[in-house]
Amino acid sequence: MKIVIAPDSFKESMTALEAATAIERGFKEVMPEEEYIKVPMADGGEGTVQSIIDATGGDLKTVTVKGPLGESLEAQYGLTGDKKIAVIEMAASSGLDKVKSSKRDPLKTTTYGFGELIRSALDEGVEEILLGIGGSATNDGGAGMIMSLGGKLLDKNKESIVPTGEGLKDLAFIDTTDMHPRIKDVSFKVACDVDNPLTGPNGASYIYGPQKGGTPEILEQLDQNLNHFAYIVQEQLGKDIGSTPGAGAAGGLGAGLQGFLDAELQRGGDLLVEMLELEEYVKDADLLITGEGGINHQTRFGKTPVAVSHVGKKHDVPTIALAGSLNEGYESIHEEGIIAVFSIIPQFTSLETALENGKENLKSVSANVAAVIKASRLL
Repeated sequence: MKIVIAPDSFKESMTALEAATAIERGFKEVMPEEEYIKVPMADGGEGTVQSIIDATGGDLKTVTVKGPLGESLEAQYGLTGDKKIAVIEMAASSGLDKVKSSKRDPLKTTTYGFGELIRSALDEGVEEILLGIGGSATNDGGAGMIMSLGGKLLDKNKESIVPTGEGLKDLAFIDTTDMHPRIKDVSFKVACDVDNPLTGPNGASYIYGPQKGGTPEILEQLDQNLNHFAYIVQEQLGKDIGSTPGAGAAGGLGAGLQGFLDAELQRGGDLLVEMLELEEYVKDADLLITGEGGINHQTRFGKTPVAVSHVGKKHDVPTIALAGSLNEGYESIHEEGIIAVFSIIPQFTSLETALENGKENLKSVSANVAAVIKASRLL
């Protein structure tokens, strides 16, 4: 048998490569003679950079950038082994976890550091940049990113605005003349699993602003400012960034990426499946194993296990999923081509213990799954 192992990371327990290795160890205890192919996966969220580095033999780059509140911090992004693709998680520079809960205020945060990571990748000479934009602390429409890449966002006096959600209210003029010259030569792809518009009741501010510290009054102001931003972009650049699906992702960063970098927004799991060429490994396989830390009713919307199972389904390769926990609605993934799903938790225990024992639990369950498969072949 040819068995392809393509899990995501198990958050706070193991990377995707470590998970794939644990699954392989379990299977080899029972079925040592089979052919095993490990493909560490991700869906654009936390762990994407590490998964792609592991899958391609790539490297990490460390850059000093501005954090969400303008403070200096060290942030990392990845380069694939061939140095042609950079992988950047915006949370590394502008994530919610970079701001203490007591200081969270989406009027004051910026994506400037995220733009600095993109600038560094452009200077490396890459041909493509993959951007994961989950977990943001910002609501600036990408204003900080635009300005750090050389774009000018000016007020009525032709002075630079403050690149924050609050500063957008002063925007009067846009000048993209001095934006990084390599932007036009690079393909930007964005892992984005939401389709919110930029503004309105389902937009960036009202849906995601509260978790970033936004009060009802602040949310109203942010929404108005993003609407103003979209109006100026439409008027001066001729681009409609307000209504496109995903424009409201990451505090309107989706809109900024589409409007200023001509970025393509895709479902994260599908994007990584394409990038890591999973189909090439799966098309002649006999079995496909995937998994991640938790599987629930949301998993079917662009998450790794389902993105992987769609590849298996296309080539009539049965897919089995392993998860740290199975939560409400997990059964819906059966409709996506996953024939069986198993939790790796052997008994009631604390979260800390479950995370600590994740690798061994995953190996043990994998061995049991392999034993069932081996027995079925003898029937």
